[in-house]
Amino acid sequence: QVQLVESGGGLVQPGGSLRLSCAASGMLFSIYTMGWYRQVPGKQRELVAVILSDHTTNYVDAVKGRFTISRDNAKNTVYLQMNSLKPEDTAVYSCKAEKRPGVVFWGQGTPVTVSE
Repeated sequence: QVQLVESGGGLVQPGGSLRLSCAASGMLFSIYTMGWYRQVPGKQRELVAVILSDHTTNYVDAVKGRFTISRDNAKNTVYLQMNSLKPEDTAVYSCKAEKRPGVVFWGQGTPVTVSE
């Protein structure tokens, strides 16, 4: 079955960097649109960045210029490089794989805390 496993979250000081990874299995990774989402308790989950099968990327305005999404199809992995982190980036980050509307898989999430 399809599995998405995130890693790389943790505690970092403001201005610091983290790289999140999402390793996929049980799927033809290269044809999926992959996305990173984040959620803060009490708020709706929001899209952070997305990368299509052709490597086209898109970002929410709040992270443009600071975050970079990439994928390595040979490793079935999508990454989120996060630089210049701010306290408002604190959230649980999850990856999503979408083949087409209605065919969607989620990872369990990895927490990111940006604090002194």
